Amino acid sequence: MTDPAKDPAAFIRAQTAPGHAVLVPEIALYLASEITPIWQASEAWLGAQGIEPPFWAFAWPGSQAMARLILDEPGRVAGRRVLDFAAGCGLAAIAAACAGAASVEAAEIDPLAIAAIAVNAALNGATVATLAGDVVGTAGRWDLILAGDVCYEAPMTAHILPWLRGLAAAGAEVWIADPGRAYLPQDGLSPIARYDVPTTRELEDREHRRVTIARLLESGMR
Repeated sequence: MTDPAKDPAAFIRAQTAPGHAVLVPEIALYLASEITPIWQASEAWLGAQGIEPPFWAFAWPGSQAMARLILDEPGRVAGRRVLDFAAGCGLAAIAAACAGAASVEAAEIDPLAIAAIAVNAALNGATVATLAGDVVGTAGRWDLILAGDVCYEAPMTAHILPWLRGLAAAGAEVWIADPGRAYLPQDGLSPIARYDVPTTRELEDREHRRVTIARLLESGMR
């Protein structure tokens, strides 16, 4: 087996297969499927290899919806400096690059996700710079921050939300794409678009997720 620490890009290619997210067929991605090793691997095997859960190997509903909106309405990102926060496989970042963003950065704490973003961007001829590590607290240098499916745990939401609201208060536009996760804030959101995203029982508890993309306001009050 390819050592993910020594050659993460080769590991990505060996453990996944080129494919397309259902809602965004224009963009090719290295994804897990029923025939790829990473899909079939047990949690025990991943742990033994020192590999975090491979969230980077799937196109999650939030990122699919975000990418679909961007490709359908490229004027929302054209000429802007974009950050794809907690970018996963980099789908939304790649869509922003393809839609004419002035610059695109994708942030992830998982080194394999960083490698997957680079591999997927190259597959599509897109220019995406990667930011490895926790960028929460970083001073804003972006016009638009994309945050897809980030409110799935209470600690995660508590960690990121004040920073994202601070960026909004400083003048950035912040989008949250959420498929009905439990810890999404109940106020301070202005809906932009909604999409029904097909998913699988292996990843979700249903075959479709209703994703709402909303602009995060600078405070919790409308």
